[in-house]
Amino acid sequence: MTDERDTRRGEYGADDGDDTAAAQRPSGKRSARRSRSASSGASDTGSIATIDRPARKAEKKSGGAERGGSRNPFKRLFKFLREVIAELRKVIWPNRKQMVTYTTVVLVFVIFMVAFISGLDLAFIKGVDWLFG
Repeated sequence: MTDERDTRRGEYGADDGDDTAAAQRPSGKRSARRSRSASSGASDTGSIATIDRPARKAEKKSGGAERGGSRNPFKRLFKFLREVIAELRKVIWPNRKQMVTYTTVVLVFVIFMVAFISGLDLAFIKGVDWLFG
């Protein structure tokens, strides 16, 4: 692939037979990653884009102390309930017509499913009686 070289002509893009201009000025993430992996000795195929990140084990160990909240469970419960009420005020509640429609749809579906499962159960009972009779 030629995406790691700067193909523009100019002060850095002059091509006089060697690839020193491309090595001096990387044009993208792949060339920076390849130069980083070449210095560490790892081989990179270029098919998977990964970022080296430091481990966060030290942060997880002290996560409880740095959380910033109070340890009183009643205060946390009260705060949670206040947030729940605030979120419920944001909800757009259905009107009476919508509620009747939704309730009717749910009840019809439940009645259909009960009848269907009962029919299957009856069919399996008849089949087992016929088979093992």
